[in-house]
Amino acid sequence: MTAHDTTRWFRVHRRTADPRLRLVCFPHAGGTAQLFHGWPALLPEDVEVLAVRYPGRQDRLAEACIEDMAALADAVEDALRPWLDRPLVLFGHSMGACVAYELALRLEARGIVAAHLLVSAHEAPHRAERAAPHSADDETLISHVRHLGDLHSEAYDIPELRDLLLPALRADYRLVEGYRPPRPAPVKAPITAYVGQDDPSCLLGGVLAWSELTAPGSFELRSFPGDHFYLVTREAEVVADVAARLARTCGADRV
Repeated sequence: MTAHDTTRWFRVHRRTADPRLRLVCFPHAGGTAQLFHGWPALLPEDVEVLAVRYPGRQDRLAEACIEDMAALADAVEDALRPWLDRPLVLFGHSMGACVAYELALRLEARGIVAAHLLVSAHEAPHRAERAAPHSADDETLISHVRHLGDLHSEAYDIPELRDLLLPALRADYRLVEGYRPPRPAPVKAPITAYVGQDDPSCLLGGVLAWSELTAPGSFELRSFPGDHFYLVTREAEVVADVAARLARTCGADRV
């Protein structure tokens, strides 16, 4: 794999030449690495943030979207190999929570245990409800997104942007719809689940079911005011909580 093949998958925010750990962040369905652009300024300088850049959007617009969870997780794992010389913490939002979980499983199969798995705005894989079908018409998909919360949804009102955004959104929904592991394997990493208190897509029981995918006593739940995109309106609070967990799980006194 060439350097271009690895770096195109991540928007890398380098804050130090010698990072203590790497925080790998996974966006939601239809989302981009831009979701995490403000995080580095709110984290300690020895934390390097890698935001995953899914194909089929922004500067990877010409590439085909990946519509299968296993294929996406395999591709991210392959691209991440040059970055495995530091402890990893994985943060996934919505669809990204499942991608992060699948990556954690793949890393463990290679003997690498993530220091922490942080899952946001998604029920555990074996408890998640079906979202709007990927085969729905455009208006139904857009309506579903707006029901979750208003994160730049006005872009769908602009025909040129709508044509650019909908293929990735539809492909991601196809991926989510096809990802239904009946008996997902537990991970060795501790899990913290984050949720917006008014998120219509997350039932408490389904979010708490993440506790079944880690060791007893290794699960925590953290909720914030807001809808599915609470981490935008409450960014400073969310990142402060993440930073505190990084300090505890990676044993640094500099955080």
